[in-house]
Amino acid sequence: MDLFDSDPLSNILPFDGIVQYYGPVMKKAEADYYFSSLLETLEWKPDLAVLFGKRITTSRKVAWYGNEPYSYTYSGSTKQALPWTSELLALKAMAEEKCGERFNSCLANLYHNGGEGMAWHSDGEKMLQKDGAIASMSFGAERKFAFKHKATQQTVSLVLQAGSLLVMKGTTQTHWLHRLPPTTRIKTARVNLTFRTIVPGQLL
Repeated sequence: MDLFDSDPLSNILPFDGIVQYYGPVMKKAEADYYFSSLLETLEWKPDLAVLFGKRITTSRKVAWYGNEPYSYTYSGSTKQALPWTSELLALKAMAEEKCGERFNSCLANLYHNGGEGMAWHSDGEKMLQKDGAIASMSFGAERKFAFKHKATQQTVSLVLQAGSLLVMKGTTQTHWLHRLPPTTRIKTARVNLTFRTIVPGQLL
């Protein structure tokens, strides 16, 4: 398959959702440029979460951007969107062109090394468009990404390459969990951008 083919691969989920992995959607030099730029220009802050009634600060850092100062609440923590940077707008436009969707916000994640990951979860917060698409772009270290069906426990996994695009849509968030498993093998950083659609009327 052509590396820059505009057609996505077939659905990698066997049922109950749609996940399409486009692979790298830009050349390596461009992916490297964006990786460095995102590290330097985004307003990274440690992520906060409430677990079992306790407020914790994660090593992983996050940044939240959008068309408007949307509030986004997950894991017991609320963030207010910052104005888009030029780099994020360019990458949003690239993702939209590739997958045919439109997005109004982006949650960015910075994993400093393979020891930092994300536990099983689904992105089903009420302020997100129900069954809406989430476009995930990856930069830096290549990491394994996994899905697990909530009922059958069946798993599907793949490696997300630098400069790649993965799109989750349909009923994926309803029926599947996903995670970024930690690994001691990877010593370098990864930046992940997840472009989303906030529905303003559902913010309250």
